[in-house]
Amino acid sequence: MILPSALLTTAEMGEADRLTIAGGVPGLTLMERAGAAVAEEIRRRWAPCPVAVLCGPGNNGGDGFVVARLLAAAGWRIRLGLLGARDRLEGDAAAAAAQWTGPVEGLTPALLDGAGLVVDAIFGAGLARPVEGAARAVLDAAAKLPVVAIDVPSGIHGDTGADLGAIRATLTVSFERKKPGHVLLPGRARCGETVLREIGLDPAALDQIAPRCWENGPALWQGLLPKPTSEGHKYSRGHALVMGGYPMTGAARLAARSAARLGAGLVSVAVPERGFPIYAAALTSIMVRILAGAGDLAALLGDARFNALLLGPGAGVTDETRAQALALLATGRATVLDADALTVFAQDPKALFAARRGPLVLTPHEGEFRRLFSDEGDKLNRARAAAAESGAVVLLKGADTVIAAPDGRAAINANAPPSLATAGAGDVLAGMILGLLAQQMPAFEAACAACWIHGAAAQEFGPGLIAEDLPDLAPDVLRRLGL
Repeated sequence: MILPSALLTTAEMGEADRLTIAGGVPGLTLMERAGAAVAEEIRRRWAPCPVAVLCGPGNNGGDGFVVARLLAAAGWRIRLGLLGARDRLEGDAAAAAAQWTGPVEGLTPALLDGAGLVVDAIFGAGLARPVEGAARAVLDAAAKLPVVAIDVPSGIHGDTGADLGAIRATLTVSFERKKPGHVLLPGRARCGETVLREIGLDPAALDQIAPRCWENGPALWQGLLPKPTSEGHKYSRGHALVMGGYPMTGAARLAARSAARLGAGLVSVAVPERGFPIYAAALTSIMVRILAGAGDLAALLGDARFNALLLGPGAGVTDETRAQALALLATGRATVLDADALTVFAQDPKALFAARRGPLVLTPHEGEFRRLFSDEGDKLNRARAAAAESGAVVLLKGADTVIAAPDGRAAINANAPPSLATAGAGDVLAGMILGLLAQQMPAFEAACAACWIHGAAAQEFGPGLIAEDLPDLAPDVLRRLGL
């Protein structure tokens, strides 16, 4: 059984429909169930009022006809408008329209006169062109009213979340599984509250599709979270090493504390000699190692107990940072590269990719991503292509962070509050990933888990969040996860 958090593309959902229908469930039955689900969600939230139902020429419009018929039967006043001619409808949409006995008007802004609610059933998730003409005019007019969208708001691309002319819905009702466009921005913001309803798709059909993308959440990785045992000790929980910069010392300190809070048994920070007093004064449970000479890093990395490595926060865009990155990668140990450790390869990204010898997580924001990878296409596919090219897990940061593995798996994170847009939050995230890698959590799952925990911690704090707050909020999140 595929996870409830699986995200299906429009093609995958279409295939699930096809297989279900081939298994004996009529398409019209699925349409009736979808329309009934939307009507039920409307009646849960609104008292009876005049409703304008805006229908398009495809199956999304067919769902709209069902909603109109069921609400009218319950005593609601309905005006239904159709884009195009009724006699042009085909298949299940035509069958649903045939059961509507009320008037069918043209799709114009006049439909909205006196309406207290709008049902948007014009276009489904497969729309790939801008909304224009009559549909554009009526949606613009509907923007001032509460809107219930069926599947996605018309104008949102279901696979990418791209906005092709949508207005913001108050409620979006979709079916069985979300699509990437429900969680990628700007689609997520246009959907308002998103509710999923089951309509009876064949579970075997969903299993056969085997989607490779999920909305990030505990169901995806909770079983792999490292749990302390009575037989364990600090070294069995891993020894994480953070490369500390100077004079920018705060970033590495945030990362180190975050790795410790996520459960690494030991955490050390390796720092230039001139920065030692600052680090030593600020850190207590974190050990500070001095890098005074050219051979010190090689000697440090010769200690096999350092099993997870991080470079980038506060490192500086220097030849030394580049050399350190290559030295860390040459060990073959789990490594996280962030910030400056990515930018130093901007002129030769392939040198970075070729140097990978073991598990590697790259954590770029959009600017850093563009220095290493192509920025053509939507966010999900860009991250997937980057992971395939680099052989690394790529965590492309943002309010809709995408985590992609080289094998094509991907997760989209949707729990990050706006308060995470604060200096140092990315350093904390890198440290959280490091802490889980040190405990031998697989790289993709470690990146997904850290990203979600990072967002959950920020949600718990609320307004006024600064990066220093995040490491100390993590234990409560871990406790709720059962650790």
